[in-house]
Amino acid sequence: MRCDFADSLLHGYFDGELSVANAAEFEHHLQECVLCPVELVNLDLLSERLRLAQLYDAAPALLRKKIRSDLRFIAPPTPKPQPLFWHWLSAAAALLLAFAGWRLSPVLHTDDYQVELAEEIVDAHVHSLQPGQLTSISSNDEQAMKGWFNGKLTFAPPVRDFANDGFLLQGGRLEVVEGRSVAAIVYSRQEHLVNVFIWRTRGRDASPRLGSRQGYKWIGWRQGKTESCAVSDAPTADLKQLQRLFTE
Repeated sequence: MRCDFADSLLHGYFDGELSVANAAEFEHHLQECVLCPVELVNLDLLSERLRLAQLYDAAPALLRKKIRSDLRFIAPPTPKPQPLFWHWLSAAAALLLAFAGWRLSPVLHTDDYQVELAEEIVDAHVHSLQPGQLTSISSNDEQAMKGWFNGKLTFAPPVRDFANDGFLLQGGRLEVVEGRSVAAIVYSRQEHLVNVFIWRTRGRDASPRLGSRQGYKWIGWRQGKTESCAVSDAPTADLKQLQRLFTE
């Protein structure tokens, strides 16, 4: 069941695009409707989940400068109407209910986007096992590897050789995962190959997460504004050891 206002005014109100008169009309409607406050809460939850998923890249400085320059020739926007705090009191109760349902539902709740991201990373690992796809630079020299990545990414991936611990550095390459450039550092562990995918993140440090897909195991973690995910058919204990070596 949907309210007639949900199709005509709700999204414009949420985005701050209504005129003052229409915003006032919708705010009056919020005091009487039990559906629209819940819909607003759902939109807010969706907006927050998309923000946490980091499905964006910062615009280059030159592009931001050009956009600001162009905006000087455009009329200033109408001030965005701000909903009064008490208008959202009814939505607060709905927020608690919606959040509880989101946390308890195994269908809707995925902890974070990392599990879905790992699926694409495992696919990239499988593709790298095809002839000629594993490395763009074949080297066990840390400095040579760092020099090769320099200028190809907006950050310096932590290239380290763990030969003394049984993980031999083989080389690296670039990957594109979910539209972002990712460093892939390749190790060999006995007869197993391990890809460690690394990219920048704005997320806070996070404990390791484990998973599997297509017979391959993965372990992902965040540390120091980078996110990493190691993938291999090696035993889980080996992946945990490699993760500890990276974070020590």
